[in-house]
Amino acid sequence: MAKQRLDLLLVERKLCDSRQQAQRVIRAGEVKVKQQVVDKPGTLIATDAAIEVQAKPPFVSRGGEKLAKAIAHFQISIQDRICLDGGISTGGFTDCLFQAGAQKVYGIDVGYGQVAWSIRQDPRLVLRERTNFRHLNPEDLYQAGDPRPTLGVMDLSFISLTKVLPTLWSLLAEPKEVILLVKPQFEVGRAQVGKNGVVRDPDAQAGAILSVLESAQALGWLAQGLTYSPITGPAGNIEYLLWLSMAEPQVSVDQGTIQQLAQSALTALKKPDSSDLVTPQSGNSV
Repeated sequence: MAKQRLDLLLVERKLCDSRQQAQRVIRAGEVKVKQQVVDKPGTLIATDAAIEVQAKPPFVSRGGEKLAKAIAHFQISIQDRICLDGGISTGGFTDCLFQAGAQKVYGIDVGYGQVAWSIRQDPRLVLRERTNFRHLNPEDLYQAGDPRPTLGVMDLSFISLTKVLPTLWSLLAEPKEVILLVKPQFEVGRAQVGKNGVVRDPDAQAGAILSVLESAQALGWLAQGLTYSPITGPAGNIEYLLWLSMAEPQVSVDQGTIQQLAQSALTALKKPDSSDLVTPQSGNSV
């Protein structure tokens, strides 16, 4: 009898939208094969076996859950907007934008073939793969007369956001609203990154956020809000959602308030049942 990896079977049967999503639900113990939980994505399963997914995730990747918190927490309207996803990857952020009513999303990724099929085939997506965002020019992305995005979202790895902010600024139309996922491990020096690549020091986390904010302010952005991601990165890093715009008024974001937020995040994310994780509108923010 033919067998197939469980994660691939879930995608083929459309029980999950991407292999990444399938691996996540399998490891979470949410997949049963013949009424038995299987928690290893590579397990070989008969292709005709009965498979049950207890709870399909709301987005094609965990990134969608992170962006969803920012949209709800800061009460940002996405309906009918043209948006830019500066690091689309599997498509979690774009999925979230589509579900929130985005009219169109320009998705950029340096890789190829990572975008979940359900997102890739959506007619609202303008996809540019094998594209280095840092070196992208408006004329490379837009046709003459095309309305430009007024909202940009960014979830990048292995590069500091400070290096791509000038490009992001050039690609957006006013009010150049952005939601940035700040990952301290890619913003601080190596000396501040601990075991397994995790930045645990709230002071170092605060420094990372301030570095990104100062670079953004130098371009013309104003701080509108800051909160922490409802879930950590793969290695356990606490991540932050920074909301910026050209619009007044701005909120005050300084070392002290960020340190306080970092400590609140550390406390909340140690408790999976914390109300901060269930209700995005609750919990601390700046």
